[in-house]
Amino acid sequence: MSNEAPQERDRLESIQRSVDAFTAGVIDALPVEGSWNCLELGAGAGSIAYWLAERCPDGRVVAVDIDTRHLDADRAANLQVRRADITREDFAPGAFDLIHARYVFCHLSARDELIERAARWLAPGGWLVVEEPYHLPADTSPFPVVQRILAAYQHHYREHGSDMTWARGLPALLARSGLGEVSYAGNLGCMGGLDKDRWLPLITQAAPSLLADGLIVEADLAQFSEMLKDPAFVDIPQVTLSAWGRRPELETDGAARGGACVEVGANVQEG
Repeated sequence: MSNEAPQERDRLESIQRSVDAFTAGVIDALPVEGSWNCLELGAGAGSIAYWLAERCPDGRVVAVDIDTRHLDADRAANLQVRRADITREDFAPGAFDLIHARYVFCHLSARDELIERAARWLAPGGWLVVEEPYHLPADTSPFPVVQRILAAYQHHYREHGSDMTWARGLPALLARSGLGEVSYAGNLGCMGGLDKDRWLPLITQAAPSLLADGLIVEADLAQFSEMLKDPAFVDIPQVTLSAWGRRPELETDGAARGGACVEVGANVQEG
């Protein structure tokens, strides 16, 4: 999905509406302190970065994205917006108490290595929270037109290097990266359900590419649009998997923990 697309803001806001409550619930279940410094990776339209700034008023939130046009750096005094490519950016080891990322790593080719790097950016006792989509097989949808659209959508992502099933290995990857207390939760995505739908902005933005590649036809989009008006149309296209782990406390010295939070992901509810 291009950041230049005119529908990008709508897409980001649809994600926020459907997943923010889940993400906040996951983070709130951790022993968050008001003095924590946080890092938000792939901050998007900024809702979780802004929430973290309120949640940690005596700390600091660094919101990082390759395109920061949708972020308001003046939203909070303890918020820093940084334009950066996280595949090239390297933060100081032990710099953050919380790092959160949502729908970021599955799109990057060096995703496993980046998780390992992010774990090193944690202060002793700090938490890494990563939220990624797990797409269900397109052919398992009970709606033939959704089968065609989702198959095209998933093919489009694969062709651009994304892995929409990578999330399944997140808990094991966090453990291999040296984190303890690893746990996870899931959030079911909703397609249809009238005002609960979050997929129309995604399909609308992807439609020109899917049509140009011959993966779907205009009639598929027209049928999908009509189905969204039907209260009986509800489908579950994906699960958002939220996984988190904690860097062990140092046992050999009495150094104070760093204070920083990184926003990278979200909990599993509605993806």
